[in-house]
Amino acid sequence: MEKDFYISTDQSLINMEVVFHFLHHDSYWAQGRSQETLERSISNSLCFSLFNWRNEQIGFARVITDYAVFAWLLDVFVLNEYRGHGLGKKLISTIMEHPDLQQIRRWGLGTKDAHDLYKKYGFKPLTQPENMMERLLY
Repeated sequence: MEKDFYISTDQSLINMEVVFHFLHHDSYWAQGRSQETLERSISNSLCFSLFNWRNEQIGFARVITDYAVFAWLLDVFVLNEYRGHGLGKKLISTIMEHPDLQQIRRWGLGTKDAHDLYKKYGFKPLTQPENMMERLLY
């Protein structure tokens, strides 16, 4: 089944309608995010789009990085009807194996419900959470 799917970092292939709909309506972390914000965030990220054999976008993730020291993984999803087939693992593996990201010393991400998935790729709770801060505007 895995051979029926592929991942691309070509931003011109992103189906903005699919990505926007999922993030804006179905995700718990980006509900209400505007189309303009989504487009700006994608244009400034390394994006990974997951497609089926019909070239339909069925998943997405993006990485914000300086390509040297730090990367933040976010907006990861696989459409509900394609879950349970290892595609989330395929997506994360592809990201973690990307040649331009091999020098990254510190990765970050936030998740409410996918801790077990990310643990398989070396993610763990912050070692010094007292050193971390955030600024939320809304």
